[in-house]
Amino acid sequence: MAVLFYILLVVFLLGCVGLVGAILLQKKRSAGGMGSIAGMGNVADSYWDKNKSRSAEGALERWTKLGAVFLAILAVVLCLPIF
Repeated sequence: MAVLFYILLVVFLLGCVGLVGAILLQKKRSAGGMGSIAGMGNVADSYWDKNKSRSAEGALERWTKLGAVFLAILAVVLCLPIF
């Protein structure tokens, strides 16, 4: 049982490093403080923003969310007293 724990722990640590990398690769979303004050926070309704889910950036965002859910579940499993 200890071997399974260490295998899951290594998967968890590699997943954490991968998630940090995926988050750092994503495009910055905020328009800054002045953009939201001046009302320019929601003017990004261009063609590229509407079809973002089909791009590599949209895929990276989707995989980041799935990876975060997977790591949260794995963290709960690693904390169970069965190991």
